[in-house]
Amino acid sequence: MTKSLGIKMIKIMAVFSVIIFSILMLKTISQYISGDKNIGFLAFKQEVIHNPYWMAFFYIHIFSITLCLLAGLTQFSNQFLKENKSLHRIIGKMYVYNILIINVPACFVLGLFSNGGLIGITGFLIQDVLWAYFTVIAVLSIKKGDIIRHKNYMILSYAITTTAITFRIIKNLVYDDNLYDYELFYGINVWLALIINLLIAYWVLKANKSSLKRDIRKADIKADE
Repeated sequence: MTKSLGIKMIKIMAVFSVIIFSILMLKTISQYISGDKNIGFLAFKQEVIHNPYWMAFFYIHIFSITLCLLAGLTQFSNQFLKENKSLHRIIGKMYVYNILIINVPACFVLGLFSNGGLIGITGFLIQDVLWAYFTVIAVLSIKKGDIIRHKNYMILSYAITTTAITFRIIKNLVYDDNLYDYELFYGINVWLALIINLLIAYWVLKANKSSLKRDIRKADIKADE
């Protein structure tokens, strides 16, 4: 009972964290509405801001990623799924289309010009490939009626989606201009965000598997009675 309560509390905290950071990201993103190319992240990308393709993908990515974060967040509530099956499918399709049609191509191009040197570039490209792979497998699984596998791969897909949040948390908590080389820190941070999120996803999948086994045992006991 205590373990189950602890898992629920962690899930609630995770939901609030994603909502709060999504709001903060919206605030950060709003500065780019002006079209100024010398603010925020763009101040560090002066060598590519004159490339119209890079700029197009940059704006596409930043103005769609928050929708992706919030859309994915609704997909893991069992109560929401039971009460809003049709809405669940609609939001799920929005999440998938957002990733596969908009953000995976955009992030691939952005990744090729990533900060952090070769470390950062390879980290972003691997994230992008995993993002596409996990999302496609989740879609194929639900089409085959394999709900558990679908849910597991959606969790993995969302783990990649939220690396944007983990990346910023690490940067804001750890980075210091006087202590670290920006390019090296940036590249390492890309990998740290990926590894941390995949470890959290693994823990969630393991907890869900244990919970499913407990439910099966309870069902067996009731059947024997």
